[in-house]
Amino acid sequence: MAEFILRDPTQANFWDERFEKKFMPWDKGGVPRHFADFVKKQESTLGCLIPGCGNAYEVAVLAQAGWQVTAIDFSIVAVQNARHILGPLATHVVHADFFAYEPSGPLALIYERAFFCALPPTLREAIVQRWAQLLPVNGQLAGYFFFDDAENASKKGPPFSIHRTAFEALMLPHFELIEDSAVEDSIPVFEGKERWQVWRRR
Repeated sequence: MAEFILRDPTQANFWDERFEKKFMPWDKGGVPRHFADFVKKQESTLGCLIPGCGNAYEVAVLAQAGWQVTAIDFSIVAVQNARHILGPLATHVVHADFFAYEPSGPLALIYERAFFCALPPTLREAIVQRWAQLLPVNGQLAGYFFFDDAENASKKGPPFSIHRTAFEALMLPHFELIEDSAVEDSIPVFEGKERWQVWRRR
């Protein structure tokens, strides 16, 4: 087990340290099934943002399908890793802070994968508000959400779980849930507590 100096996941250097030491238990090493299926089902290509992209495997799937995709991360080491992995598609990865980033073109989709649960509960409302600001009416938020109703579960992290009812209370003023499925190919840290969901902007 790697040893770490930095303990505040709201700071980019917290994540820099973990990527530098190759401690990435949240990293699947590829594209999960529900997302791959979701992309195949779309009748047209979409403008997509991937916040907190980490190694950004999904960028290759989207870019090769003709989507306008941008992946962002505030960890410069994560960005460097993703660009190395993506090779000729590296320009799709941008070093940026989600809360300040302004897309260069219209978005129809935000893809969520271990970003919401990577940051502490104090930032949850701000994340949901920013999702709502970035997406137009009928835009979609699709991805994987980490739920755990055990007492005090949300205080341990990252990843920080959330009670499903608490998450819905944050989301429903801005979004409606249009798809919800169990996940069969979760990595160990999320196994049994992860849902694939698609939310539509009201």
